[in-house]
Amino acid sequence: MRDVIIAGGGLAGLTSAIHLSRAGLHVTVVEKHPYPRHKVCGEYISNEVLPYLQWLGADPAVLQPAQINRVSISAITGKMVETILPMGGFGISRYTFDQFLMQQAVNNGCELLEDTVTDILFEDNSFNVSTAENGLLKARFVLGAYGKRAILDQQLKRSFLQERSPWLAVKGHYKGGFPDGLVALHNFSGGYCGVSKVENDIINICYLVNYNTFKQYKNIDTHREQVLYRNKHLKEVFENSEPIFDRPLTISQVSFAAKEKVDQHILMTGDTAGLIHPLCGNGMAMAIHSAKIASEEVLDFFTTNSPSRNTLENNYIKNWNNAFGKRIAAGKLLSALFRKHRLSTAIMKGLVLFPMLLPVIIRQTHGKELNVTD
Repeated sequence: MRDVIIAGGGLAGLTSAIHLSRAGLHVTVVEKHPYPRHKVCGEYISNEVLPYLQWLGADPAVLQPAQINRVSISAITGKMVETILPMGGFGISRYTFDQFLMQQAVNNGCELLEDTVTDILFEDNSFNVSTAENGLLKARFVLGAYGKRAILDQQLKRSFLQERSPWLAVKGHYKGGFPDGLVALHNFSGGYCGVSKVENDIINICYLVNYNTFKQYKNIDTHREQVLYRNKHLKEVFENSEPIFDRPLTISQVSFAAKEKVDQHILMTGDTAGLIHPLCGNGMAMAIHSAKIASEEVLDFFTTNSPSRNTLENNYIKNWNNAFGKRIAAGKLLSALFRKHRLSTAIMKGLVLFPMLLPVIIRQTHGKELNVTD
């Protein structure tokens, strides 16, 4: 019987694995893909989680990430405003960072299985986790950390699947001219695009587009030239950059619907628990923070020998909502406002006149530094 099985080895899953194995628990991560691999992601992390990563012994400084201290936002018309980014952050590719976190977890004694979780069943106060290659695994706790959407969601009959999502995400790495220290958020008709550097002076470009507006075009290249290029800043970025990937990575059915934080007694973390709009640029930090919340609740259960699983689950839901509820609501509001052409234009005019308002808005989607003490 394992202490914890983590379904999924992304940011939240690996961070939880480091935290829990560091404390001496028997932890197994089940991840279906080999490391390293690229993922569709904005690849910007707010410095709010940096003290926590350092406490875990997973300081990303050794990976030489791009340091980011400014943010610029542009409307479809091209009107743009730039300001200092409160707290700052860093850019690091998932290809590099996930590999790094995986190695830290393994060094702590965490078991890593390259396998697919096919079902999770809770009975007799423990979990039976079915996998494609390793058969049945048993654990006292299971953390769900398998991303935005998976076949496992269907198996668990999660309610958010009833709401069809029209969002398509596209991501690529590029070489070219882009300012150091800047994360840019550019709006276009039907979506918005984030641009920033990661390690090795690589430019990460990741954008979200409504599929209903995308499907009228033949392919990604045509859509980019006919739609994204209408924002002059996006056109400049693409025309001054050379793609590194043979073709962009894409994922569809990206859902921003509300999700259960605890489902069939599984503690959901990262994007599996809820997704903030990429316009807010803070999903990676939130995934890491959610791993901290889940890990602390599980460790409290083991160290205090608490008999109440329900208390743990209720505490996790409450702490998750306290940490992220207002941020996700602010993200939905900002996304809705920027999708309306006239309203976004008016907002940009206001921000140009009163740029001091932009840091105030940014703080609504970011948290405070995660200070941790032993």
